Amino acid sequence: MKVLHSLIILVFSLFYSCPSWSQQPVLTKDEVIARALEENFGIRLARNDVEIAENNQSIWNSGYLPSLSGIAGANYDINDRLTEPDGREVVDQQDIENTRYNASINLDYTLFDGLGRLYNYQSLKEQYDLSQLQARETIENTILQIMSVYYEVARLSENIGVLEESLEISQNRVTRAKYQFQYGQANNLVVLNARVDVNNDSIALIEAEQLFRNTKRDLNVLLNRDVNANEFQVDTTVSFISELELESFVDQAELNNVSLLQIEKDLEISDYDIKISKSGYLPTLGLTGSYGWNRNQSAATAFFPGSTTTTDGLAAGLSLRWDIFDGGRTSVQVKNSKIRYQNQEIIKSRLISEVSRDIANALGNYRNKLYILNVQQENVETNLDNFNRSEEQYKLGRITSIEFRQAQINLLDARTSLNLAKYDAKLAELQVLQLTGQLLNVEL
Repeated sequence: MKVLHSLIILVFSLFYSCPSWSQQPVLTKDEVIARALEENFGIRLARNDVEIAENNQSIWNSGYLPSLSGIAGANYDINDRLTEPDGREVVDQQDIENTRYNASINLDYTLFDGLGRLYNYQSLKEQYDLSQLQARETIENTILQIMSVYYEVARLSENIGVLEESLEISQNRVTRAKYQFQYGQANNLVVLNARVDVNNDSIALIEAEQLFRNTKRDLNVLLNRDVNANEFQVDTTVSFISELELESFVDQAELNNVSLLQIEKDLEISDYDIKISKSGYLPTLGLTGSYGWNRNQSAATAFFPGSTTTTDGLAAGLSLRWDIFDGGRTSVQVKNSKIRYQNQEIIKSRLISEVSRDIANALGNYRNKLYILNVQQENVETNLDNFNRSEEQYKLGRITSIEFRQAQINLLDARTSLNLAKYDAKLAELQVLQLTGQLLNVEL
């Protein structure tokens, strides 16, 4: 027993040979959010998706600009020619060379395509807005995840403080038990029980410390920091928004919830898809233009001398295409686009119901957590009063060490439960804020 006790105390002392936490810098909530917005992998990917959508909705991808192409070519051939004219001498020519060169610049522009280009351009702009909403959803989910880990670090740091105090109480009990044993006021069993409690408290503290370091690493990964950069504290203060403000957020949730905003964009995009499909009923008018240069060098023949011909000039034209009947393809596309729009309306109705349910559940859960927090605060006060009285009674010898230990454990459980209730309530509040679309608009 003495060997085990010494080993645990040695391990415990090694863990606490580093500087005190009070000397470590505090990583504030604002710093965490600011770094997450810049360095979190998921948010960086979402920003890249927004950038792609922004490129897609630019004038360069609209179809409104003409296409200009350059074409050039050269041909060379060498032949043997045998000419046998009627009543004349046969002409045999060897290695006759012919060369041809050409170059042109061609312009193609669609003057009218049944308004499909216009609706497609507007659809791309809506898709860009949708990508921003998707990025916002990613940011909200990431911040909720990061703050969950951040508050877990805070909870564990406060638990460690509670466990340290509990260990100190147990160590003092060992010292008191030794004195009682030396003066014949207690037997050795009291000393052994006290040492067992010290060992248990030391083990609980060491395990909490390890979990604390692991959770810090989880936070570092989310923030794209050095995984082993554990020399920091977190802010353990927690504040809650007022009930009146929360109710106003809930009332405006349908206008601010990111999922509902996305389905509205999906509906607008589906509406443009219908219009794009209908453009197939209308004609297409195109403009073409070119400037060309051609040069042809031909060898002499039996009847004509060799020559070089060069031509250059401009050409322009209009083309009209109207698919009076395309086999029903356009009609099918229009019908399917309308069905997809109806599907989006169905999804919207379902989503409104689901979001209302989720907000009601989250709000009820949040109020529950606040109630539990208040009860746990009262529980800590009660257990602290009970512990102080038990300590006085124990020093006077009116209660046993087992009874005193039970009061100590009750206080330890109450304080750790209070820490859990505090951060559970805060996370429940964050979930309500996310569902009402206010997570990025309030101070966390």
